[in-house]
Amino acid sequence: MNLSMKWLKEFVPLDDMPIRTFTEAITMSGSKVEGWEKEGEEISNVVVGKIVSLERHPDSDHLWITKTDVGCGEPLQIITGAQNLKVGDIVPVALHNSTLPGGKKIKKGKLRGLESNGMLCSLGELGLTKHDFPYAIEDGIFVLQEDCYLGQPICEALGLNDTKIEFEITSNRPDCFSVIGLAREVAATFHKPLNLHTPVVKGGHGSCADLLKVRVEAPDLCPMYSARVVKNVRVKPSPRWMRERLRAMGVRPINNIVDITNYVMLEYGQPMHSFDYSLLAGHEIHVRRAKDGECIRTLDGTDHKLTSNNLVIADAEKPVAVAGVMGGENSEITDSTTTIVFESACFNGPSVRRTARSLGMRTDASALYEKGLDPNNCLPALDRACELVEMLDAGDVTDGVVTDVHYTPEHRRIPFDADWINRFLDTHLSADEMKEILEKLECTFDGNDIIVPTFRPDLVHKADIAEEIARFYGYDKIPATLLSGGAQGKYTPRQKFDKALGEAMISLGASEIMTYSFISPKYYDKICLPADSPLRKSITIRNPLGEDTSIMRTTALPSMLESLARNYNNRNESACLYELATVYLPTEEDKLPEELPKLICAMYGDGYDFFTAKGMVEDLFDRFGITDWDIEATSEDPSYHPGRCAKLSVAGEDLGIIGELHPKVMENYGMDCRAISFTLDVNTLYRHAQLVKTYVPLPKFPAVSRDFALLCDDETPVRTLEQAIRAGAGNLLEKVKLFDVYKGEQIESGKKSVAFSVTLRSSDSTLTEERVSGAVKKIIQELEKVGASLRL
Repeated sequence: MNLSMKWLKEFVPLDDMPIRTFTEAITMSGSKVEGWEKEGEEISNVVVGKIVSLERHPDSDHLWITKTDVGCGEPLQIITGAQNLKVGDIVPVALHNSTLPGGKKIKKGKLRGLESNGMLCSLGELGLTKHDFPYAIEDGIFVLQEDCYLGQPICEALGLNDTKIEFEITSNRPDCFSVIGLAREVAATFHKPLNLHTPVVKGGHGSCADLLKVRVEAPDLCPMYSARVVKNVRVKPSPRWMRERLRAMGVRPINNIVDITNYVMLEYGQPMHSFDYSLLAGHEIHVRRAKDGECIRTLDGTDHKLTSNNLVIADAEKPVAVAGVMGGENSEITDSTTTIVFESACFNGPSVRRTARSLGMRTDASALYEKGLDPNNCLPALDRACELVEMLDAGDVTDGVVTDVHYTPEHRRIPFDADWINRFLDTHLSADEMKEILEKLECTFDGNDIIVPTFRPDLVHKADIAEEIARFYGYDKIPATLLSGGAQGKYTPRQKFDKALGEAMISLGASEIMTYSFISPKYYDKICLPADSPLRKSITIRNPLGEDTSIMRTTALPSMLESLARNYNNRNESACLYELATVYLPTEEDKLPEELPKLICAMYGDGYDFFTAKGMVEDLFDRFGITDWDIEATSEDPSYHPGRCAKLSVAGEDLGIIGELHPKVMENYGMDCRAISFTLDVNTLYRHAQLVKTYVPLPKFPAVSRDFALLCDDETPVRTLEQAIRAGAGNLLEKVKLFDVYKGEQIESGKKSVAFSVTLRSSDSTLTEERVSGAVKKIIQELEKVGASLRL
């Protein structure tokens, strides 16, 4: 909703209040300002001038040399190609170093060898059209007919000095989609008087009731319909003040009749329409449901087939308008129109919305009606339109109004409870202070009841009254307090875990990504899933955006590789990405899918290999206190390199997979490099995580270290040896560390030497040689069980 500050000041005296002060205060009181714009802001150093002489350019057949008086000094020599000028014309003059709309700069220069000290401007060069100044021509210099003086800034002379403010109005405040509605808010915000005008219509040109019959045949969809007849219509341009206001509000001026209906809609928030009286068959208006199959061509030239769900305005024979949406061509006002009917009605909002959507023609009028308008606004708006007709000498208004009313005007009553409002807001206002605020909003009181004005459909409950008091008292004056009962927001244990998991991945050098949960079925082919893989059984979306987003993913790997490939194709030398992704596994028919959170990480580039990824996983286990984990080589996953992939488990429960991606997968994603990825099941990780850290005091007794050089098969994982050492050492083990792996001439083929440093310590006494020897013996026994022996 745009608002003209000039128009607003007709209702509320704001003097010369700075625009920033105004917008900040009105936003704080609940009418949010999106921005503002000053008309003519782009125009500078353009003034009013007068042509004092005209001569042909000696070297051109179409150029003229003018002497132009701009109100100071000698007349300026300006050369122009316009052919519509004569001596004495008043014109806009862009002086040296001036600016025009669009950032166009004007400087003095030479044309065909002669000096030109500026430029004479056309309508278009000033950002205007014939709708703004109907007497002007579009293909020549703008010759002014305004009351102005030489040297006057052109924006001031043409009224291009209004300030337009754009408001964001919520749909529950239909009253604020009007100048008067916003004026009420402004008056209450700044404690200013509200000067509303009561329309006065002189009439005296016959009885309206003798000329027109109105009947509402669908009272459930039209509680109020009113009309007046205007004779001897004189269609002509609107006066400048009206054109200026319409332009500032974003509406193009057309002619006085059309402009009056638009002006009233903007001022009162009440859509209006006008019909050619001579085209109404039987001189009757019937507000009825359309007949199935009826057709109408609307003012935009489109033919529409109607149904009984559409409300129409009809004459005795045919529909002449789609109620609340748009008029029909068959009753359009033309230059030959002599008598018109002004309509002001209230239509059912949901009905108008359904009709507009079904016909595909949402208009400014329908946008207002669908929000729910006040029936009590119809007659004042109609009177205002007829008053403007008389002010603009646009026709002769008949006496009386033809109406058909099917509602009982009732004001909503809300109990006034000052104590409840203070408790609700945590304020300490007196009842009189609250009443003063509400009275500024045109609420009245009947005993202990608040009488709500009919233009405020949003005030229903005492909480709504509390909101009105809060926003005009000042939200910034209400102290910040905790919720009653002392409830405070905090993370759940699971939320803390997920947050810590993400922070851990970032600390390990990974960058977080977020991808869509819906993918294309073709993605499964790209990661080489076999045709019979259970992961291909996906949830299908009923209304997908397209084939590429038609199923819910059962694995997060394709989404991750799409992002990884994008980084590779953008020539990023390396990347390490992670996502806390959700996968969706189908369950029984008509049941919601099982949603499983997964941690997936993938990387490529220098410094990233299998052991980098394994180190990141081990770091995660260490951070979350997971010790009973295992890793085992596997070649069963078709997405991974069969010789460089392993399964991860914890306490015998599957946890995830880690490995280098299959070369065929990398080829499918257009990546000519190696990439490593791991996926962990977050639920499993959470179940085995030790989230509570227990304080352990510094040891009081000394530790004993022993080194073990072991000989084992080359295929024996180091993790297996480490687990054997832990099993043998028992609760005496403090730390085990791998410090050497050797394969060479001194080791027989198919074997390797692995060396560990083992630290033993007791928490209750100094270790004796006997206890140490016993622990070492058990360690050796456990190592022998996995095929390892001491290297001699």
